Amino acid sequence: MSIRVGMVSLGCSKNQVDAERMLYKLSEKGYQLVGDAALADVAIINTCGFIESAKQEAIETILEFAALKKEGRIKKIIITGCLAERYKDEVLSEIPEADAVVGIGSNDHICDIVEKVMGGNQLVSFDDKLNLGLTGGRVQTTLSFYSYLKIADGCSNCCSYCAIPSIRGKMRSVPMEALCAEASELAVNGVRELIVIAQDSTRYGEDIYGKPMLPELLTRLCKIPQLKWIRVLYCYPERITDELIDVMAKEDKIVKYIDMPIQHCDGEILSKMNRPGNEETLRSLIAKLRERIPGIILRTTLITGFPGETEEQFDRLAHFVKDMEFDRLGCFPYSAEEGTKAALMDGQLDEETKERRADIIMEQQMVIMTEKNQQLRDKTIEVVVEGYDRYGECYFGRSAADAPDIDGKIFFNSKKRRLVPGIFVNVHINDIMDYDLIGDVEDEPAE
Repeated sequence: MSIRVGMVSLGCSKNQVDAERMLYKLSEKGYQLVGDAALADVAIINTCGFIESAKQEAIETILEFAALKKEGRIKKIIITGCLAERYKDEVLSEIPEADAVVGIGSNDHICDIVEKVMGGNQLVSFDDKLNLGLTGGRVQTTLSFYSYLKIADGCSNCCSYCAIPSIRGKMRSVPMEALCAEASELAVNGVRELIVIAQDSTRYGEDIYGKPMLPELLTRLCKIPQLKWIRVLYCYPERITDELIDVMAKEDKIVKYIDMPIQHCDGEILSKMNRPGNEETLRSLIAKLRERIPGIILRTTLITGFPGETEEQFDRLAHFVKDMEFDRLGCFPYSAEEGTKAALMDGQLDEETKERRADIIMEQQMVIMTEKNQQLRDKTIEVVVEGYDRYGECYFGRSAADAPDIDGKIFFNSKKRRLVPGIFVNVHINDIMDYDLIGDVEDEPAE
């Protein structure tokens, strides 16, 4: 009987793509993949180590599987991903139940690692992180109709609060030909929505082509006939060029949605973060985006309680958020990460202050979202079906205005026909529920 291998992938979608590549290698080698890692012989935990909450989630997950191993329900545990890369020594000393601790540069050797641990070896494998493979086959772990296209790994921005450059290394772009081939294969296999990701998507191509090439890449991806929606995440505001805006405006397949992590609006705080810009430049960019791409959905992320943030600077951020009326927003209390410049700065704030400020921003955003959702009452929206909620006895899905896992849902009834995931329908909105919308399918299909 073949060895059963299961994967738990934590953290961001970029990490998920790494997991899919490892699963493909294991499948090609003849290992039996199981959806529930708790039912496997070998459990691979692909960890996130970006901020404190992600580290805690990873540790709790590892300990859960350590308990399963102690009970004899699984045989081996392999720890991969960013937590393993960042805290190799700590993982080895504090989690002896781990049979292997694997850095991201050793992902391509996952089959050999599984073979060795099943042979009774306990091992550590940390090749150069720049050896992480950026191309190759994948076992898709998302719903069948959407997938992520990771166009680069690592980051060269060196924001003072961020540990990604030390964990993942400098930015490395994937050649455009390889990306177009990968996207075409995904589309042929049923993907209708392609989500373009990188740590900073707007820097794509600088290292290979000597200049940012995201607009050219998006133009080429739009020529893939089977794709319906192309979504772009993680566009840094200082690199959103007129060329990129023009491509997003004119290409019908690119959804009018942009994820733009600004982190703050105060120029002094941004400077301490090693981020360019200030409130004036951000207001100007947002006005340009809304003028040039009518109806665009703007998503952003913010950090409250950065070292030295005064009440006046926080108030400026709160007023900015209120004025800008972002369509989607996430706000997080600052996390002091080991090895970053910001962790050593004077003026560290207490956790209560950081969390209180984040809560204020999110309460403001709830008011903004409620008002925006109210404007959608009695409107008809194109929705991709994601599944059926047995508890609510209704279907659910997303519009072009919502990215999977991070934005809201649309819950709806279909009285005349049974729906399957991946089809597009027109939904008439008749109610709202917090960040979500509620409606009914109209008679005619969307496609």
